[in-house]
Amino acid sequence: MSGHIRHPRDPRQSVCGVPAADFRRWETEAPPRTGYTCADCYTLLPEAARPDDANHRPDDPTLIDTLRQIVANRQHAKINGVLVDLWSASVTILIWDRLRPDNQQRLLTLPPHELILRCIAIYTRLTEKANSR
Repeated sequence: MSGHIRHPRDPRQSVCGVPAADFRRWETEAPPRTGYTCADCYTLLPEAARPDDANHRPDDPTLIDTLRQIVANRQHAKINGVLVDLWSASVTILIWDRLRPDNQQRLLTLPPHELILRCIAIYTRLTEKANSR
């Protein structure tokens, strides 16, 4: 039996509409694990229905401007169908500003969500090294 995300306004029901009596487990981790949660729960969340705030293709340098705008507005945004939160945007900008131009160009060849994930991975490695000293 798969887990379900609890509906924010009705604690007796999941986001996909399945009543609480019909299943045994709520998916409460933030963010919920993928592969174990009902697909309808993800697609019916209000944020999933929200239109994209920006669309960027690989090699589009305006992605960085969009991420800077997320940080400046202190607000999440949906880029190419993926929600980007404030922390992810700020970490990406932090790493981006410290990269050499050739490495920036290499990262720009990736899709936007991959670029953000790479910057987060770099940040994680750097902070783990700093904490291990």
